[in-house]
Amino acid sequence: MNVTELLRLLQAEHDETAARADGLRAQIERLTTGLVETEARLAELTATRKVIDGLTRSDHEPAPAETATVYQRIVATFNEHPGRVFRVRDLYELLELPTDEPSINVTRSRLGRLVRQGLLDQPGRGRYQKRT
Repeated sequence: MNVTELLRLLQAEHDETAARADGLRAQIERLTTGLVETEARLAELTATRKVIDGLTRSDHEPAPAETATVYQRIVATFNEHPGRVFRVRDLYELLELPTDEPSINVTRSRLGRLVRQGLLDQPGRGRYQKRT
């Protein structure tokens, strides 16, 4: 096998691998978009259920236990306030969550993930807003 043939085979394998990588990137993008849409819908359904439970509960019946995750509550808050820009601590105060540093850092990571997924914008350092 000569150098020319070796280079031709190498280029063919490179082209096939690049095409496969492009296909996988497209698949990841479709899945990410689907995940963001599904999580947003889940947050909307959770919020709707809370409203309906609140309207149908008698005056003396205790409130149901909190069933939404913090992540779902965060997404629901941005959906309820689409034009508002939040800092992490403002969001925590609104949701009445503990403001210790480890909890805040976890939420910063969650918000960063939502920005990367395209659900939120980051108009400034440490500030987050629902993407419109």
